[in-house]
Amino acid sequence: MAEPIKVLVVDDHQVVRRGLRTFLEVQDDIEVVGEAADGAEGVARAEELRPDVVLMDVKMPVMDGVEALRRLRELDNPARVLIVTSFTEQRTVVPALRAGAAGYVYKDVDPDALAGAIRSVHAGHILLQPEVAGALLSDEGSGPTQGRGSSLTEREREVLGLIADGRSNREIARALVLSEKTVKTHVSNILMKLDLADRTQAALWAVRHGVTG
Repeated sequence: MAEPIKVLVVDDHQVVRRGLRTFLEVQDDIEVVGEAADGAEGVARAEELRPDVVLMDVKMPVMDGVEALRRLRELDNPARVLIVTSFTEQRTVVPALRAGAAGYVYKDVDPDALAGAIRSVHAGHILLQPEVAGALLSDEGSGPTQGRGSSLTEREREVLGLIADGRSNREIARALVLSEKTVKTHVSNILMKLDLADRTQAALWAVRHGVTG
């Protein structure tokens, strides 16, 4: 049996942390390994516990979710971060996605949908609502990466297109009949050539420049 997905819950409201834990404790494949009450504590706990997925609030004291995301990126922490927020405004969600979040859900999310979202980001998918994806793209402009697409090999463009479709490395490997290790190498090369930080940015770049799987 596969190891359960290790989850860290970061939220400044104890009732929310307790509620999220209660939602998830009934899932056989998800284990809540810790909690934190603010972004700074969340970063420290993520470094200590090395969770697979972090459920992160946006508005918190001491250090907010966006800054915590930036710190995790600076520390090269591999955890996938899923924003869990009560704020529906794009101006709240978009900065978190730009900082490296793999997606977001709202705090009134159905428990089964929350578990599904955790499994999805753990598998490498990116959870973006269409209107938020549009907001992320709208003010990117052509950017310095536009001309760099020509440096991608045909195989890298295939991989990039599948990233844009939300495929995990395992699914890309299966689709292209490659090993997961080879896919990881391709993904690293894509990020390096396009000067992008993560899969979210790669997916958005692919959508903007018409690269599809």
